[in-house]
Amino acid sequence: MASASSTLSPSAPRSAAPDAGRSALGLLVLLAATFMTSLDLFIVNVAIPAVQSDLRAGSAAIQWVVAGFGLAVATGLVTAGRLGDVFGRRRVFAVGLALFTATSAACGLAPSAGTLVAARVLQGLSAALMGPQVLAILQTGWTGRAQARAFSMYGLTMGVGAVFGQLIGGLLIKADLLGLGWRACFLINLPVGLAALAATPRALRESRAPRRPRLDSTGVALSTAAVVALVLPLIQGRSLGWPVWTWLCLAGSAVLFAVFVAHQRRLGAAGGDPVLDLALFRQRGFRAGALAQLVFWTGQGSFFLILALYLQAGRGLDALASGVVFLAIGGGYLLTSTAAHRIAERLGRRTVPAGALIMAVGLGALWAAVHASGTTGGLGELVPGLFLDGVGMGMVIAPLTHDALDTVPAPLVGAASGVVATIQQVSGALGIALIGIVFYGSVGDGATDRYPHAFGLGLAFLLALELVLAALTVRRPKAGR
Repeated sequence: MASASSTLSPSAPRSAAPDAGRSALGLLVLLAATFMTSLDLFIVNVAIPAVQSDLRAGSAAIQWVVAGFGLAVATGLVTAGRLGDVFGRRRVFAVGLALFTATSAACGLAPSAGTLVAARVLQGLSAALMGPQVLAILQTGWTGRAQARAFSMYGLTMGVGAVFGQLIGGLLIKADLLGLGWRACFLINLPVGLAALAATPRALRESRAPRRPRLDSTGVALSTAAVVALVLPLIQGRSLGWPVWTWLCLAGSAVLFAVFVAHQRRLGAAGGDPVLDLALFRQRGFRAGALAQLVFWTGQGSFFLILALYLQAGRGLDALASGVVFLAIGGGYLLTSTAAHRIAERLGRRTVPAGALIMAVGLGALWAAVHASGTTGGLGELVPGLFLDGVGMGMVIAPLTHDALDTVPAPLVGAASGVVATIQQVSGALGIALIGIVFYGSVGDGATDRYPHAFGLGLAFLLALELVLAALTVRRPKAGR
């Protein structure tokens, strides 16, 4: 592929939009895949106690049931974005969807902890195959207001999977469908995945980069090694007490990323096909969008974690009751995410900073409620802050993702989608690592009365992130810059 610097005009042509008869079904297929991936990141947390008991799993295996999925997703996203450019986005999406459905079955039927860990890693790799294709197809297959609505539905779906994942998991385990217990949390993906897979050939048109590039195998190996070296210690470091190998990995990741960038630059200058065209980062709009993604997702995953810990360990709620409290966030989120495209039409570039400020107000109100109630006050005092946080979140997720890809021309959409999805995963792991230092350091020996203070410190950290996000996005570059 010729150097993409020549293709960076914002007016570069995109793939033709699908005809109206296919677009609704195609969007439904993409959203089904997005929902399953988002749900599986969070639903497993509820199933952990039952998994540990049923499979007699040790703490290390249980950690990898959670961490293996996230690490595999983060590792495969950049490469998966390029695979869609090379082999076709619908084809790679369908392969990922088929594998995700099969590995969900493997998780649900796992006879041992080791089998479950292996299945979760493969499930994460399958999710990585799908993620960039969803973003690339949304960006190239819809235009104008239809595209804004499609991204609004994408944001809604991501949030529903994340916010309601704990509640859905708690309901499935409590219902004990067909005596499946925790296994239903994985097997629920089968009917959804099979239906989406059957509809894919007629619902989605094939699309790829305008000229089929060659796959940069050296770049794939370097990017994979660099992401693993970065994310693995972030996931495992706190629980292991930050042993020497975690710091060596983090230092090694910096070296590997430097080697990767040098290789990509050299390959692009020679007229080759780098897995990540660095021309993306010469575009101010994409750089700003990528940085905003980093800040937002650093706070988002860690917020759900410390809220669940506060409710269950600090307030004594079980998983289902804790999931019910999450409905306060979900109510606010549904209110704005279903209308995100209309809000964006009215507020324009002010949508994301306004949403970030509303989240900051909500987190501040939540901090005040926790400070006043501690471990004994009514849970109703938490609702206003949680609701406002959900309102702001619904205004941020979809527009933020759309803005990051809005100025990217067709030849680079697959690579850009992979980068955005990777940033979401890596920043989530980074946020959990950072919040772990603050939260667990304050909890100390785990006494119940320490949780309100620890949660309050975490909320202050997250509030600061939302203010940074508002400052970054209030001066977001206009499309085309």
